[in-house]
Parts: sequence; structure tokens; C-alpha cells
Amino acid sequence: MRFIARTMLAAGLLIALFATASSAETWPRFRGPNGSGIGTAKEMPATWTEDDYLWRVDLPKMGFSSPVVWNDRVYVTSGLEDDGTQVVQSRDTRDGRLVWARRFEAEAFKKHRLNSYATSTPALDEKHIYVTWGGPGGSTAVALDRITGEDVWRYEMGPFVAMHQFGASPMLFDDLLIVLNDQDARRELLALNRDTGELVWRLEEETKVEEEATYSTYATPCLFQPDQGPCQLIVGRSELGVSSYEPRTGKLNWQLELFKFRSVGSPILADGRVVAICGTSGVGRRAVAIRPGVVEKGIEPEVLYDVERYLPYVPTPLVHDNLLFLFADPGVISCVDVATGKELWHERVKKAKFYGSPVFAGGNIYCMTDGGEMIVLAAAREYKPLGRFELGEKTMSTPAVADGVMYLRTYSRLMAIGPKK
Repeated sequence: MRFIARTMLAAGLLIALFATASSAETWPRFRGPNGSGIGTAKEMPATWTEDDYLWRVDLPKMGFSSPVVWNDRVYVTSGLEDDGTQVVQSRDTRDGRLVWARRFEAEAFKKHRLNSYATSTPALDEKHIYVTWGGPGGSTAVALDRITGEDVWRYEMGPFVAMHQFGASPMLFDDLLIVLNDQDARRELLALNRDTGELVWRLEEETKVEEEATYSTYATPCLFQPDQGPCQLIVGRSELGVSSYEPRTGKLNWQLELFKFRSVGSPILADGRVVAICGTSGVGRRAVAIRPGVVEKGIEPEVLYDVERYLPYVPTPLVHDNLLFLFADPGVISCVDVATGKELWHERVKKAKFYGSPVFAGGNIYCMTDGGEMIVLAAAREYKPLGRFELGEKTMSTPAVADGVMYLRTYSRLMAIGPKK
């Protein structure tokens, strides 16, 4: 069956559809509207120094989660190293001033060296902030009033047991909070009513844990809206592949069993396609472009192409202007033509490792290294580096971009950068 490429206009409308307020003012989940990583800022500096920050504030140590933004508030979470306490902060976007903070008792446990007690990025809507955390003693989802920080509801998801521990981020669809809760011994995908916390549906499957098998998934789902037919929830899952569900009921639309390894980087939309990745042992193993199936039109899902080399494992890819940008964990950046899968260029960044994901702002691409450097390059068909400089502290986070400002989170700091106003 013939693949019909989406226009850039349709892609823009899709991003607008899933941001319930102006995307120039909100960054409501991991990687922003629908997980695209695309900011609407018209300009953003390509390099800066400590004197150029709009503001910088200290955070409780520490966290790998990313900031999220709604209007004049930026929200960030931390997990205390001594006892696992969860700290949720709301700060004023204008000056970083603390508006409110909440602390939740949690557990300390022996965590993986590449994880923290606060790795899951919250989700936002106009009323609430939704936060998840977990460990062997139990995992939790809470909703707080976005303005006051007061409790709205709490849902206990049970123990979370996996070699790499907890880390997947929640996302929203209409009145549902979607939580992917895959662990080493079972797969679980659930939807909670965002106003009450009541369970709306749950898909659960026990898995057989074998040597080298790791079913825990860290990818955040995204939403695909066909030209005709209902919206689809697109999920990348470890040692399985890419699945599409009806988000209101959890009904399976289609599934492609493509992966033999762990799904950490999230699936994204790419001009009507879905790009999904998997990997293991610090390297990407597969990056695949898929034409989504549409049950209502009798269209079966189809693998269009594989990206052959320089594949990411943890960093989620970025698509802009029909170009697919891949930041491989060991420090290789590549650019691929979305339509054909043909590599246009690749470049190794010396002494760099990527665990955070790239974002787009002001015509440039920004990605932080685990050593605490910012890498900036042009979003172009040719490799054009624009900046590489120190941020002052290590990080495994992903920037947020809202209302012309970029928010950067390191282990224990939150910073804002943008054109001086």
C-alpha cells in the first residue's frame, strides 16, 4: 500500500493538537508537545557564559528528570540521595523564585550508577502536575494542584523491580494520564483519570525473565493522528517493538515485533512516520522508520527503512524540516534524510557522551553531555557546529523550551537562558 507523506503543515497541526495551551508558553511533558523536542523560540544564543543566564538557582541533590513549563511556572523534581525523598518544586519563570515545594517520603535503595531517585519527568496540564517515582518497595503516581501544590490524588502502582530501576515519564491524552510501567518480570501499561486518579484501564502481561533479558522500558509514548480514523497511542517497548493502542480503552490496534533489546529513547513522529529505537550495553542496536497502520482504512503497519549506523540508545532522536538527527550515546551525531533513510553526514564529538536528548530552538539543536557541556549545532543538511561550552556541573537531563526561554537542569541546578529582555 502506498505511503502518503505528511506535509509540514500537518506536522505543525499535530503538535498544536497535543499541547492544550499555546506551545510557545508550555513544555508539558518530557521533550515538550507530543515528545517532539521542538521549541517555538525564534532566537536562542548559540553560546553563552555564566554572566548570560537570566537566572540560576540551586536544587536539592539530585535528579536526572527534565524541567516542564506551563505559562509563568517551571517545575522540576529531585530525589534526595540519603533517603530517596521526592522533592517537587514550582518556580517562577521570570526569576527562578521558589513558589512552592512539596516533599514525599520514599525509599532509598541500591540504584544503578546511571540512574537517580528522580529520573521520571512530570507531565502538566492547566490544572495539575503529575509526578511518578518508584522502587522495589513501591511505585507511585501523584497529582498536585499546579498553582498551590496541594494534593489532588495518589495512586499506588506496586513494587517496581528492574535492573536499571524506575525512570519512565508519564504523558497525557485528553482526560487520561498514561503511565508505561514495564519491569523486568512484567509489562504494564495503564491509564488513570487525570482528575480523580481512578484506574480507567490496565494492560498487564507477565514476562519470563531469562538471562540477559531486560523488559523494563524507559521510553515515553507519543500520539499519532491519522488523516482519517481515531488518534493512536504509539508505544516503544523493550524486547518487543512498536505497538499502537486506542488510548481511551487500551485496545491494541497493531504491533510490530521489531526489537530484541531495551527501549529507552522514546518513539517520535517524523513526517507521518514513526521513528523508534532500541539498544543495550551503552549503544544503539536498531533505529527504524515505520509507516503506522490505520485499522479503519485497512492499512497495515510497515517498516520503511532501518538507519544503518551511529544509532542512539538513550537519547531520543529529533526531527526538523525533514531531517532526522541522531545523537548516539558514545558521542557521534548523524543526520538522515527522513524520506529515504539516507545518511547525509555524521561527526564524532570528542570526549562526549550523550544521555540527555536534543531539542530544537531558534534554528539550532541543543544537547547536553553527561560531562556537563552544551553542544550546539545548526539544524541543517551539512554539519555546522556552533558552540561547545561548560555548564558547570554534570547532567543527564534534557532542556525545556517555552516562551522564548530555554531551561537547563544539571544534577543540582536549574538555569534559564534566552535573549535578554
